[in-house]
Amino acid sequence: MTRKPTTTSTDKAAAKTKAAPKAAEKTPATTTPAEIVGQVGATVGHALDRALDPLASALKRAGLRRAQKSAGETPAQAAAPPPAAPGKPGLAVSPLVVPFPTIPPIAGVEIATGRAGFYKHERPDLLLMRFAEGTSGAGVFTRHGVGSAPVDWCKRQLAATGGADVRALVVNAGCANSFTGKPGADAVRRVATAVGKRFDCRQRDVMMASTGVIGVILDDSKITSNLREVETRLTPDGWAAAASAIMTTDTFPKGAYATATIDGHEVKIAGIAKGSGMIAPDMATMLAFVATDAAIAPAALQTLVSLYTRTTFNCVTVDGDRSTNDTLLLFATGQSGAPKISRAGDKRLADFREKLEGVLLDLAMQLVRDGEGATKFVKITVNGAESPLSARKIARTIAESPLVKTAFAGEDANWGRIVMAVGRADEPVNREKISVRFGDLYAARDGLVSAEYDEAAMSAYMKHQELEVTVEVGVGKGSSTVWTCDLTKQYVAINGDYRS
Repeated sequence: MTRKPTTTSTDKAAAKTKAAPKAAEKTPATTTPAEIVGQVGATVGHALDRALDPLASALKRAGLRRAQKSAGETPAQAAAPPPAAPGKPGLAVSPLVVPFPTIPPIAGVEIATGRAGFYKHERPDLLLMRFAEGTSGAGVFTRHGVGSAPVDWCKRQLAATGGADVRALVVNAGCANSFTGKPGADAVRRVATAVGKRFDCRQRDVMMASTGVIGVILDDSKITSNLREVETRLTPDGWAAAASAIMTTDTFPKGAYATATIDGHEVKIAGIAKGSGMIAPDMATMLAFVATDAAIAPAALQTLVSLYTRTTFNCVTVDGDRSTNDTLLLFATGQSGAPKISRAGDKRLADFREKLEGVLLDLAMQLVRDGEGATKFVKITVNGAESPLSARKIARTIAESPLVKTAFAGEDANWGRIVMAVGRADEPVNREKISVRFGDLYAARDGLVSAEYDEAAMSAYMKHQELEVTVEVGVGKGSSTVWTCDLTKQYVAINGDYRS
């Protein structure tokens, strides 16, 4: 079903770009912490926000802030799930849905999906990707204290190989394989070994990811017994099916696509993601997989994915809960014919950097649009903070406040709750200079109720599906933007029976 989106405003510093062409999604042919890994990533880690600020300023202030699109369907249309969205049965498609884009094949990437049987109902729950020899890989992962067996596997293998020659990716939905100890780790190893034998590569060249229920050991036989049949369906054109196969409580598959120019050569960037609840990423999102046919050395690729995660996936939140399995993997096959780039700051990568950030931001915002039970897409910007880090902490505190989020759900411009959240962020603020604005309407100005406050106008604004809240805290020049959604009764309903 094709929906006509509208456009929201984006950050002032953002560069303009054309939105990727959208098309009605295709039904698949078959039912088919984070810590920066490796030696390069080890020096970044928890100091990333500060260490990379100069590079970030130089490379991305003109980074893409792709215009976001809202759905314009009727309630009857919203209740009809798209045919290639086999998430949890009974969930109505988010009213904030965006259509899946047209994603052409990426040279050096083959995709297949299948059913391993991790769900009781009929749906694809297994994704297999095969990459050309020499593909570079990089990733960022959850910093969650528990973590998961597939996260541990990917971090260890990328560190061991430096991200060189990644050959495959295996993803399953329905079982997170987290908090499963040695049995869970052994299951991951067996899958990687089986895939390595089929693809004639080392087990360390196989990346793994899982999503689903925590505390259940992965039944690896469900994957390995299906490998032969799934492998026969590998195709260069399978991005929509891949996005559907990794869904859990998602109500629509999420994808993004862009083209960029490197030294006169066109390169492609495509990505998919899954996530709806348990979204408050810390160096990654729930699950996201991005591939490009550009030729980029692993160390440079790692720097790029680490850098742009900060302004994309780390700037969205649905409910303030971080997953044990957060994984973002970026692959560069080198099949475009463009020259190989070894430094992230190479001027020939300028357009690529912008478009990569755009793809990541698009995917991150789709997570918010599909937030469990979400009816409002909310952009929260904090200005005048002591530093960008301080501004981001204040913005995240506002965005994750249950009181603020329920006010959005009730279409109540309760600016007092926003001021409450600002104060409890425990960051420097000047109470006499705090201002709160909903869209262009001031609710508070310079520490007091705005003289031009208009309840009727404010109530009318709050009925919009897409909202913008801007807060001035009056102590410096730091700014940050976080995207979030409202908190509704449906969120409780979805999570109240998640395992059933």
